[in-house]
Amino acid sequence: MDYNQSFAISAIGMNIERTRVDVAALNLANANTVQGVGGASYQPLRVVAQAQSLAAGGDAAAGAFGALVDQGLDGGAVPMAAPLVQVVASQVPPRLVYEPGHPLADARGYVAYAPVDTATEMVSMMSATRAYEANVSAMNTSRTLALRALDIGSNA
Repeated sequence: MDYNQSFAISAIGMNIERTRVDVAALNLANANTVQGVGGASYQPLRVVAQAQSLAAGGDAAAGAFGALVDQGLDGGAVPMAAPLVQVVASQVPPRLVYEPGHPLADARGYVAYAPVDTATEMVSMMSATRAYEANVSAMNTSRTLALRALDIGSNA
């Protein structure tokens, strides 16, 4: 068994979850910001992770799940591609709050705040933290298995 591959999978997962926590923290930090002078307001960000195709030479079946399982069962090295991680702005209209005395209020008395839902961001941060912890646990388990295998091999 190639332990480097299991370590790499956990490391990629931890990197994605760290990005999700960072983005949720940035969104929470900008939750009560108002629309700027130029009319642009903060747009909440989202992390999008997409699997990359492993098909080599344009062969769509080369990266198919069944082919990868067969290759792994035959003892061959299964090619890995890190997922493509993008941080994209969600196109949500600003949250309008009626505050006629605010210096940045429009003619109708509304102030445009960033459209950040704090409850959603907190749930996103908590789920990303739990997923990060799960990846750490998987990496520690792989490490323990590798050390035990070395220990068994040295006693033989």
